[in-house]
Amino acid sequence: MICANIFLLFLHAVHRMARLSVIPALALTIVFASCEDKNNKTDFLTVETTGINFSSGEGIELISYSSNAEIKVVSSQPEWCEVIVGEVGKYIKISVLENVAFSQRTANITVSAGKAEEVKITVNQDGTGPYFRMDEKDTNLTFGLLSDNRYITVDTNVDFTVSSSATWCTIDVNKDISQNNLNVSVTTNDRMTLRTAVIVISASGFEQLVVHVSQDGSIDSKPGMTVKGRVSCNNTGVADVVVSDGYELTVTDADGIYYLPSQKKNGYVFISIPGNYESPAINNIPQFFKRLIADANTEEQANFELTQADNERHAVLAIADWHLANRTNDIAQFNTCLADINSTINSYQAAGVKTYILTLGDMTWDAYWYSNNFLLPQYLGVLKNLNTTVFNTMGNHDNDPYCEGDWNAEQTYRNIIGPTYYSFNLGKAHYVVLDNIVYNNIGGRQGVMGNMSYSATITTDQIEWLKKDLATVADKSAPLIVAMHIQLYNVPNDGNSATFRLTNGQQLVNCLSGFSNVHILTGHTHDNQAMTPTAYPWLMEHNNAAISATWWWTGNTGYSGNHICKDGSVGGYTVWELNGKNAEWYYKGVGYNRNYQFRTYDLNTIHITAEKYAPSANATYKAMAPTYATPYQTENNRNEVLINVFKYDKDWTVEVMEGTQSLPVTRVSTKDPLHIISYEFQRLNRNAEPTSGFVSGNSNHIFRVTASSPNTTLNIKVTDRFGNEYVENMTRPKQFTLNMK
Repeated sequence: MICANIFLLFLHAVHRMARLSVIPALALTIVFASCEDKNNKTDFLTVETTGINFSSGEGIELISYSSNAEIKVVSSQPEWCEVIVGEVGKYIKISVLENVAFSQRTANITVSAGKAEEVKITVNQDGTGPYFRMDEKDTNLTFGLLSDNRYITVDTNVDFTVSSSATWCTIDVNKDISQNNLNVSVTTNDRMTLRTAVIVISASGFEQLVVHVSQDGSIDSKPGMTVKGRVSCNNTGVADVVVSDGYELTVTDADGIYYLPSQKKNGYVFISIPGNYESPAINNIPQFFKRLIADANTEEQANFELTQADNERHAVLAIADWHLANRTNDIAQFNTCLADINSTINSYQAAGVKTYILTLGDMTWDAYWYSNNFLLPQYLGVLKNLNTTVFNTMGNHDNDPYCEGDWNAEQTYRNIIGPTYYSFNLGKAHYVVLDNIVYNNIGGRQGVMGNMSYSATITTDQIEWLKKDLATVADKSAPLIVAMHIQLYNVPNDGNSATFRLTNGQQLVNCLSGFSNVHILTGHTHDNQAMTPTAYPWLMEHNNAAISATWWWTGNTGYSGNHICKDGSVGGYTVWELNGKNAEWYYKGVGYNRNYQFRTYDLNTIHITAEKYAPSANATYKAMAPTYATPYQTENNRNEVLINVFKYDKDWTVEVMEGTQSLPVTRVSTKDPLHIISYEFQRLNRNAEPTSGFVSGNSNHIFRVTASSPNTTLNIKVTDRFGNEYVENMTRPKQFTLNMK
């Protein structure tokens, strides 16, 4: 019976091979088992075929077998040719993957069953011809504003090259996924418009594959938001940057994006430059603001680009009251000052210290804008000659005298210079610039000068903005430096008490409370004054002398040939040195080194008369001389010496030794005698009455000491609050001259 079954299997196999069009093996083994003894059987194995051919595509074939033992199958190329034994019926399942190669490939399948002889099945698969294609969905890519990447697949079995028409769009082969998967990357689009690129994928003998890439240049809109934008550095968004229009205020998100519900009243939006960053500058003015051109209901986008700058340690030159007006030889005199300023800047920059200028108002002179053709654009022409960035503060004389009312009069400044109030950061210090002038200018209109009247007031809008701005400052112990033109306090007396000059000074002080290291920098007076109110020990006002000294009069051609302010200070500027939270400062007189901090007078040699200092005055003006000369109109032979310490504050000390004897030093409030003969008597000598606002005023940084005789030498040592010592060995008698030091 067994023999008969085997014979039947043999006939079935021959029939199957004929159907598959395969050549049967000549050595097909048929094992005939003994028909006489079931317990002494011999293992046998019969398979349907020993050779199969597949086309290049995927395929499956079932091969029948016969055996009296358990069979096992093994493929020599399991990665593309898989073989399994069927669970139902006696067959072997052979599966092949697509062959994307050009050439044919072969796998060998070994079939075994007990002790029967193994059977080898040869599997051949045809190769594929060359192809080069991609899915149509990958031929158009659209990206949003921010940097991003996307994968596309090139379906090919040939070598290819890739190129991009734009540097912001790059392509890399990602070998971790597949050699034909391409990673398309775009940088953040900092432009205001859509941009496009073309990717070309080429293979020899095939038509090029083209991918069109577009990237949006706008940020998604949000309801109620009329201004949006992004603050970035090197194409990376900068988070937590304060952005404002002078009314509303917000901060950028993690991607540097911001939204603002602006009414666009000021016509611009600005950022508070973060510490250790800088904005690009035009004509030395940092471009931390963007002008808005659409109406209040139309959405606009304003992007800001920053550069990294280590300004943890930095210097700021605070320069007050330029009064450039193309008169009194001011431009030529300023060029001398310019050389001095640039020399100071260069010395810091050479030491690796970031250096900036902060003006304190009155860069121009409204009374001469139109008559002398020196307006804000002419000021910008001067500004570009400075060797560093300039942050500007508006003064009363920087308003347009042809416009009545504060808002209209300051519009020219906004149009040409920029924001009238704003903030920025250098290192750990937070700087705030305010416009504390309400310019009324009654009667001003096109072609007609108004009366140039004003009040020292910070508008309510600014106060509200200031509160919001200061609320963003996390470290209340870091330096807070507030710049504005008109002084907060009137000139203090020698007891260091004073009243507010600012009409809403208390309101400003209330805004600053909570900070422990506040410095207010002001100008306007052309004098040096320092004020630390007893009630507010955390606040110090620094009223700065003028770079123009006495409105450029004393250095005018034919005048005194010096550069002196109303309080006797040399015309100059204050240099601030900041390192982290530490702040120090000193006064720098133009034409002098930083160690020149005081001037001494021997009153025995000072007797101011018209005969000596205004010999060309007529009788009318000579009669005025005693009034202007007070208190030096009479001789003084009391061996008294005056010491004018330009930048004195309550933490300075003044010591005088006469030999081994320490002399008592008294702080007095009096006029500087050198300024009297440098300005008032120069005017009298020309039969012109001195301008009341330019004449000498009492200064409270003058000290008096009395020597024992007219001929003794005094050793004078002045020590500032930082421990720096300034000395003079004063040989007496000391002559009183226009060029004295």
